[in-house]
Amino acid sequence: MVTQPARSYDADVPNKTIYVSDGDLPMFQRAQDLAGGNLSSAIASALRRYVDVEEGRREGFDEVVVRVGPGRGRKVRFTGIFLGEWVDASQNRVETFRVYRGRTGKFVLHIARSPDYTMVDSQGKPVGWRAYLGLQWDVSYGSAPGESTLEVVESLDLLRQRIPPQLYDMVAGSAQQPPVEDLDI
Repeated sequence: MVTQPARSYDADVPNKTIYVSDGDLPMFQRAQDLAGGNLSSAIASALRRYVDVEEGRREGFDEVVVRVGPGRGRKVRFTGIFLGEWVDASQNRVETFRVYRGRTGKFVLHIARSPDYTMVDSQGKPVGWRAYLGLQWDVSYGSAPGESTLEVVESLDLLRQRIPPQLYDMVAGSAQQPPVEDLDI
């Protein structure tokens, strides 16, 4: 085992010794490089994230990763409890609403919208089901990329204004339930 004492740049910060196995040294070196040469900062950041995730897990919350933005978007991660989902489908697009409760009691609303498809005939008029089945030949079509959004909502009343009523009814009941119920048995 190799010993690498943590460096302290402040006289008030205590020194800690971390024992690192030879096999883990490349990972520690890479972490130090990514942290701009400050291994202590990298370790503190990793431990902060670990503590947050573990405390949430013990409270009944899960780590949630969703995509946000146009097309594939970017990944966004948070800790929450899934409360409900509702799917609205139209002729051109599908919208999926998902609601989570975060650890602070706020609600997280994730809306995923599929690509928006449009089909028109040679005069530019929307086509019917025959075109979708391939029974009408004078059609043109196009699409806009899908997109996803994420919104943090402060209260159940504000959430009601942003989601379909059917989903609100499902979420309102489950939102009042505690994430974990301790039984004294």
